[in-house]
Amino acid sequence: MRIVLGVSAGIAAYKSVLLLRLLKEAGHHVDVIPTAKVENFVGNATWEALSGNRVTSNVFDAVESVNHVRLGQQADLVLIVPATADLMAKAAAGIADDLLTGTLLATRAPVVMAPAMHTEMWQHEATRANVATLRARGVTIIEPASGRLTGKDSGPGRLPEPEDIFAQITPLLSTPILAGQRVLITAGGTREPLDPVRFLGNRSSGRQGVALAQAARDAGAEVTLLATHLEVAPPAGVRLVHASSALELRAAVFAEAPGHDVLIMNAAVADFRPANIENSKIKKRDEHSAPVITLVRNPDILAEIVQARAQDATLPSLIVGFAAETGDEQGSVLDYGRSKLARKGCEMLVVNEVGAQLTFGQDTNSIQVLFASQAPSVQATGSKLEVARVVIEQIASAIIGHPHVTK
Repeated sequence: MRIVLGVSAGIAAYKSVLLLRLLKEAGHHVDVIPTAKVENFVGNATWEALSGNRVTSNVFDAVESVNHVRLGQQADLVLIVPATADLMAKAAAGIADDLLTGTLLATRAPVVMAPAMHTEMWQHEATRANVATLRARGVTIIEPASGRLTGKDSGPGRLPEPEDIFAQITPLLSTPILAGQRVLITAGGTREPLDPVRFLGNRSSGRQGVALAQAARDAGAEVTLLATHLEVAPPAGVRLVHASSALELRAAVFAEAPGHDVLIMNAAVADFRPANIENSKIKKRDEHSAPVITLVRNPDILAEIVQARAQDATLPSLIVGFAAETGDEQGSVLDYGRSKLARKGCEMLVVNEVGAQLTFGQDTNSIQVLFASQAPSVQATGSKLEVARVVIEQIASAIIGHPHVTK
């Protein structure tokens, strides 16, 4: 694997030397890009001796090969260790004033940053906003450790030990498990118009669908993200298609699905829509009147695409549904999930419990993956990206044993 190891100017830069050795011992090709001020901590001779490659921070070195574009385009993974507050601020703003920040803009590979700075800088509102921006773009931010900092200071902001960083990025260092696969993912919540200014919607933020797109991209797949309404930015390196209502989403799914190997139906699709859409804003005619809104059923996109596949070999061979469920006196979340899997006819169903403070709009999720093959269910809890990686791993495992998936 070709890895770019970016090193920004902090005293923790010496730990990157040890991380570089771990990466090389694991057999990876590593191009080190330090910022200009890193030489105050570690010299280029050290980076070159351990990486076996020429090292520079200057955009104008090796101009003939256009390094700031070439290195980003060739990279399978970009690591920034340590990532200073200054470096993250530049990355969040899209500033490209040296070889490292230029490479960050040029790459479409997964990016991982390991911040290191004083506690006050890590907790500052500006840094927190930059971290949120980078995460929304698909950058993985490794949480800093707590402990002794420069001088007598102690607190969160310490760079984790190289072995810990290496362990966290290990899943990204293996052979891409979905290499050569085309994956279509729906995400977000549909909006069903009532009039020109109002709609019926749901609480979905699109975070889980975006995390699935990032995880599938990181696994080597060619990803199309079919987005309804997202509260977070889509990850870089995926193709984006927009839809709004359930009917628009249905049309987009049937238009995009042919030729894809996997379809993940994660979007929160409204079950009902208004029977009539008013041409002008619905108004209060007096203090006591209220409109009567008649609802009609929306199409069941998941069931329809599964049924259509029986007559169309170009449709995805592996279809994954999502079930956002609430339990009641008649059954549990899992009871409803198993029933839905049987009705829909897809190969996998990811079940999660939803509510005002559960799943929708949250950064974490807890799921169970159910299989039509009757294989034991798989449970996962954690950040939405961690959960997404579990789902992608299960999809990759299903592809290995599925004779009709690889085209």
